Amino acid sequence: MTDAIHVTDASAPADATGSSALPRFPRGFFFGAATASYQIEGAHDEGGRGPSIWDTYCREPGRVADGATGDVACDHYHRYREDVALLRDLGVDSYRFSIAWPRVQPTGGGKANAEGLDFYDRLVDELLAAGISPAATLYHWDLPQALEDRGGWRVRETAERFADYTRLVVDRLGDRVPRWITLNEPFCSAFVGYAIGRHAPGAREGRGALAAAHHLLVGHGLAVRALREAGVREVGITLNPDRLLPATDSAADLAAVRRAETLHNEVWLDPLFAGRYPAHERETWGESADGSYRREGDLITIAAPLDFVGINYYRPITIADAPHRDADPAARTAVDIGVEESWRQDVRRTTMGWPVVPHTFTDLLVDLDRRYPELPPVVITENGSAEDDSVAEDGQVHDADRVAYLRDHLFALAAAVEAGVDVRGYYVWSLMDNFEWAFGYAKRFGIVRVDYDTLERLPKDSYRWYRDLIRHHKQETQ
Repeated sequence: MTDAIHVTDASAPADATGSSALPRFPRGFFFGAATASYQIEGAHDEGGRGPSIWDTYCREPGRVADGATGDVACDHYHRYREDVALLRDLGVDSYRFSIAWPRVQPTGGGKANAEGLDFYDRLVDELLAAGISPAATLYHWDLPQALEDRGGWRVRETAERFADYTRLVVDRLGDRVPRWITLNEPFCSAFVGYAIGRHAPGAREGRGALAAAHHLLVGHGLAVRALREAGVREVGITLNPDRLLPATDSAADLAAVRRAETLHNEVWLDPLFAGRYPAHERETWGESADGSYRREGDLITIAAPLDFVGINYYRPITIADAPHRDADPAARTAVDIGVEESWRQDVRRTTMGWPVVPHTFTDLLVDLDRRYPELPPVVITENGSAEDDSVAEDGQVHDADRVAYLRDHLFALAAAVEAGVDVRGYYVWSLMDNFEWAFGYAKRFGIVRVDYDTLERLPKDSYRWYRDLIRHHKQETQ
């Protein structure tokens, strides 16, 4: 956030004591792994599933690297038992998966598709039989195309339909799934999807993207109400707040960071955890921030108390002042706020180009904790790295860079806990290599390698390192 907090580099303990050093967490802290439906399931036209915005987007020329789609992905729909066995052997306490809305409601409305829910029934039962607690994300970006055709998240109807969909899912799974996440990274849904156009549905809009952001939050609030009515135990949302660092100490760059805070962070955090809209939204977006899509009572709906907030974190962003990309204010997208975003060049970077700066993970969590007194307990719902993995001559994947990334970021997380942040658990991203959105299959985040020709799964060194960490934690806290 804008006020810099200087914390000793949390990677120091690992570097000082050697690569065998492991971070320590309190009793009750849990470990898990995460995936998302469109990225792994495949079976895009099986079991009554309808098309999603990602099915459409992938078929538009030039949208996705190499023309890739999620039609098959990792074929988790057919191989889920094999994947649960990998989770069991890994020793995780919990598995975070997402439910494909078009698999449950092919057109985004009406009665549930029983065959679609049957798949998640089988998955949940398989997880419970393996001693793994299921954590379900209701929306990880795969909106039914039929709803996008009626306006998508730009219109309030989609938020209302999301609540209906939530009721159908929790009615089937609520007796066995204790932890529920309404939305994953609404920043990406609203701004990467409706303003940048790099994610489905591929729009480049100003007011439409801001309306989408608001309706995502309204949909979240309505889904929370439905989940509470169903009596589920834990309800939360997953956000991806960014650690934003000024390129220089100039007044112009600091003002640019101020605008970027509104775009990246406060548009979500302020309504959810402070019961207000961002104070600087007018100076950030100008006339696009007319708020005409808001209704009386929306803030109360959005700010419903949560049991946890999920935080996804990967890297910091450097912010500098820059001219608007479009001279016409009416033509600007919601992300054209007069800033330039870049990555640090003086540190190692992952194959995504993202800088590896572990202590910023600590800084972000401490800052959030201080800024939002009503922030609920934190669960890290994604953290990991894309690396240039390859199968060595011995038939294994020796992904030392990923091991170092995970180790150092977990030390950074432990530092945040030591500083007083109430962090309850951690999910690594991701269990397996998968369809990485607009990058297709070019980026590998998994701790399990997937051969996309044979669909064979191969645990990497990072899988074994994470397994050892989980075992060590359980031994230390028993």
